Amino acid sequence: MSEARVAVIGGSGLYNMKGMEGVREVHVDTPFGRPSDAIILGKLEGVSTAFLPRHGRGHHLMPTEVPSRANIYALKTFGVEQVISVSAVGSLREEMRPGDLVVVDQLIDRTRLRPSTFFGDGIVAHVSFADPFCPILRGRLVQAAREVGADVHDGGTCVAMEGPAFSTRAESHLYRSWGAHVIGMTALPEAKLAREAEMCYATLACVTDYDCWREATEAVTVDVVLEVLRKNVALSQDVLRRAVPNLPEKRECACPTALQNAIVTARDSVPEVTRRRLAPIIGKYLT
Repeated sequence: MSEARVAVIGGSGLYNMKGMEGVREVHVDTPFGRPSDAIILGKLEGVSTAFLPRHGRGHHLMPTEVPSRANIYALKTFGVEQVISVSAVGSLREEMRPGDLVVVDQLIDRTRLRPSTFFGDGIVAHVSFADPFCPILRGRLVQAAREVGADVHDGGTCVAMEGPAFSTRAESHLYRSWGAHVIGMTALPEAKLAREAEMCYATLACVTDYDCWREATEAVTVDVVLEVLRKNVALSQDVLRRAVPNLPEKRECACPTALQNAIVTARDSVPEVTRRRLAPIIGKYLT
């Protein structure tokens, strides 16, 4: 039985979800280790929802240390089908100002040190990732942001960098020349893992700064980020409370069948230990 249909993964500054009712904390283990923190289960605007602070309460996990496989796996075992990620980002475009929201639609992967797949150890799968975010989930986020009066941008390319240091000026200008719009440290491998787990996934990106490309603005610092974050957290929670009850109960996107034609390994060749470990993700395709 599903304990949560929707999950919110909170980024920097968003360590709890106001408005959840009947909450309880659940500590779990997964084959990929422990998640970032306890999973908070409850109802958000009447919808069974799970909340997980990506960096842990108290923000003790660096971007590279976030156990993304454990996080997504744990949410999958609770029955989660739709994941909304909230992330702080820097802007690479003049029109995307600190305090704005961006519901990004594309990614550029500049991470280097993070496990980015559930597969291996005897099973190979190649999921389609041309469009990394669920279009229906994205649309509902944009709509909710507009309804609460946020300055929201529909679409944009996010560069996912390794961190934890911010960009050099040369890197910032390079990403702008690529046509990227914002830069952050946590969209990947989270989005890839959610696709492998056949979960709808979308990111509500909260602009905190102009990175370091803009000569008229000082280079980004933690103080600058935190000041804007405090304002963005309340706005993000308003958007989430508006979006979650309007998410479709029946999914009609391609996300629920992402693995249908992606597994290339012969079914009878998959080791039993791998079958058991990935049962919540691949079980329906190996029976």
